[in-house]
Amino acid sequence: MKRVPAAVRYTILRLLAFVVPLLLLVFLTGLQPWVAAIIAAIIGLCVSYIFLRTPRETVAQELYARRHGDKPTPHDDEDSEDAALDASAAAPEASSAGDAGRVEERQTEDHSER
Repeated sequence: MKRVPAAVRYTILRLLAFVVPLLLLVFLTGLQPWVAAIIAAIIGLCVSYIFLRTPRETVAQELYARRHGDKPTPHDDEDSEDAALDASAAAPEASSAGDAGRVEERQTEDHSER
């Protein structure tokens, strides 16, 4: 037998916490349906808040896990890849600084020859 998901179970219990008082108020007391619906909603809210704490927390945990469970875990090779990229980014800077020094040397040689 398959297990009923927590969200479905919680929803059914919440509906029962509303429908049962609604039917009792409408058929046993003879209240107007809209008044009975308001009172049944208040009763259902109180019943679900007091007695359905565990299913509510289970649903909340499942929703949180589903929402935040898709984040990839960092891999060990990402650090080495980042270090390699940083090293390759630093290498052109060093070579461009060396090229600038060579240009200055050529300029001073050109001025000294004149």
